[in-house]
Amino acid sequence: MQANQPVNRLAQETSPYLLQHAHNPVDWYPWGEEALQLARDNDKPILVSIGYAACHWCHVMEKESFEDPGTAVIMNEYFVNIKIDREERPDLDHIYMDAVQAMTGSGGWPLNVFLMPDGRPFYGGTYFPPQPMHNRPSWQDVLQGVYKAYTEKKEAIDNQADKLTRHLQQSNAFGLRKPAADAGSPFTESRMETINRQLLASADREWGGFGAAPKFPQTQSIRFLLRHHHLTGDPASLEQAVLSLDKMIEGGIYDQLGGGLARYSTDTQWLAPHFEKMLYDNALLVIVLSEALQLTGYRHYERAIREILAFVKRELRHPEGGFYSALDADSEGVEGKFYTWSKAEVEAVLGSEAARFCAYYDITEAGNWEQVNILRILQQPAVFAAANGLTETELLLWLEEQKSRLMQRRAERIRPLLDDKCLLGWNALMITACCYAYAATGDKACREMATEAMAFLEQKLQDVDGNWYHTYKAGKARIPAFLDDLAWLTEAAIALQEITGEGDYLRKAKAVLEQVNNRFGEENTGFYYYTPAGQEDVIIRKKEVYDGATPSGNAVMARNLQYLGRVFERSDWEERAGTMLGALAQAVEQYPVSFGYWALVLQTGMVGWKEIALMGSGNKDLLPQVIRKFSPWKIVQCGETKTSDFPLLNGKTPKNGELVCFVCRDYTCSEYTTDKLADFLAIV
Repeated sequence: MQANQPVNRLAQETSPYLLQHAHNPVDWYPWGEEALQLARDNDKPILVSIGYAACHWCHVMEKESFEDPGTAVIMNEYFVNIKIDREERPDLDHIYMDAVQAMTGSGGWPLNVFLMPDGRPFYGGTYFPPQPMHNRPSWQDVLQGVYKAYTEKKEAIDNQADKLTRHLQQSNAFGLRKPAADAGSPFTESRMETINRQLLASADREWGGFGAAPKFPQTQSIRFLLRHHHLTGDPASLEQAVLSLDKMIEGGIYDQLGGGLARYSTDTQWLAPHFEKMLYDNALLVIVLSEALQLTGYRHYERAIREILAFVKRELRHPEGGFYSALDADSEGVEGKFYTWSKAEVEAVLGSEAARFCAYYDITEAGNWEQVNILRILQQPAVFAAANGLTETELLLWLEEQKSRLMQRRAERIRPLLDDKCLLGWNALMITACCYAYAATGDKACREMATEAMAFLEQKLQDVDGNWYHTYKAGKARIPAFLDDLAWLTEAAIALQEITGEGDYLRKAKAVLEQVNNRFGEENTGFYYYTPAGQEDVIIRKKEVYDGATPSGNAVMARNLQYLGRVFERSDWEERAGTMLGALAQAVEQYPVSFGYWALVLQTGMVGWKEIALMGSGNKDLLPQVIRKFSPWKIVQCGETKTSDFPLLNGKTPKNGELVCFVCRDYTCSEYTTDKLADFLAIV
């Protein structure tokens, strides 16, 4: 740092994103009472600027505007300026993103929104350039215009803020309908068929995925298609699911050298991503790849799972077992520079092996993206191998050798910034992913990553009174946990029990679920608020029901209620899940791409649970065989000394301690002894 560089209040924060702005000439505040009180005392409008460390356009706007002394003078004179890391404060991001979308019809990051001193929004947008361009006003023009309106048309601005805040409150009921008295069960085959048809209608049948560019992975919708095929045998569902996964892991959105998925593709062919790598995207892709591997047995899914988890372990793992949040899109101020190649660079590293490598990964002299190359696969390995006089196995081994050489060269480049905060919810998603990967592959390293990460969360993000926190960095756990954190944590504990047979994980899941019911629940509807009761620094308590880049916390809670309600014989929990699903079922049926996880929960409600109890000697030795099979609607428990709090295990103590397996449906159980294990494994 140069001696004359300014230092603002963000220098005291731990968020990598906020620290990036600590030396701006803008007098930034973190969100908190100091800034809010200053705005109230001086009747100043508030500028809230929201972004995240891996965001390309956030960096662009910082360089163009927030580092400009002239722009900073205007901002500091007219506004109380607050910087927010959307990953630290997703609650505030949800509120103000909804406000900007209501005003402009679109959203994104950086998110710049202007508030009244009491926090009500009245104007906003996303990226603004330093000079007017493409029908966007310059940032300085926006600042001048907003301040002029605030000072000269205060009453109109106040009315606008009132209307917008009322709209945000009303939007809490989006998609929710009280079922008619004669509506019947939301869990019907016809509803599942409709959801399946709707997904296929929006599917890209050539390149996979759903809709046009920009294209996001939409992993929950792919999971629904896999499960629908498993249930009905529908070939189109499987075809689209496999096409989507194959095109993604063959495309530029997937790091062909180092493993790992970028956030989304800017084109229909999955070639050109925004290059940031988020922990949650990779967790969600591992989950769906694991289910696809179990269902199809396709070995390239296992390779992708191993590559992704190797990337996570290498580049996103905290030394004590947790997981960091993200890698930046940019390095040296250029998006994707760390990941792209010229043909000459590849030839310099690989020499005589380069021609074949370049042919396989679509590397050309002219480049396939902005005069450089993003590695992607356009021909199946078996087809390419045959055309080059190799077996597929020989080709894959050769590719690994060449990729290793390029990885060594890439390691010499300046790396993208690491966002090294650990978020409770994203860690929980990766724990669940490791559990699914272990179930599908049998790789014990996956199970170890999962158990070590859960221990990390318990040590670093939970206090002595059992309260959970949202973020951890530099030895500090901060910000009380949000709904998503605890919903995904409950799901992770359930998944850990399934792969370890350790009943304590179910007890932990139950304890977290009860916290959520007590602190987040809305008793009138059965749904959950995003923020806990008593939080005072938000203008409304939102209920998020649709999936974004991650599954809706409400949807995951509905599944947790289904599962734990059955495990602990809590009919009130199962009824609550049914109430939630009944209220939202019509919206899920009409817009399944926006409600992908809800579709999975509806599917579970229709199919029902298969309950499996492994009792007696060697029960945990049998567990890997049971969970290896694709059977997404099962509950698995292993017998243990204390069974009284697990109704599924009660009354199933085997004679003489020998291994006995039970399969129960609709409260009727079948018993399998060691001489009938083949029959048992055939039906689980």
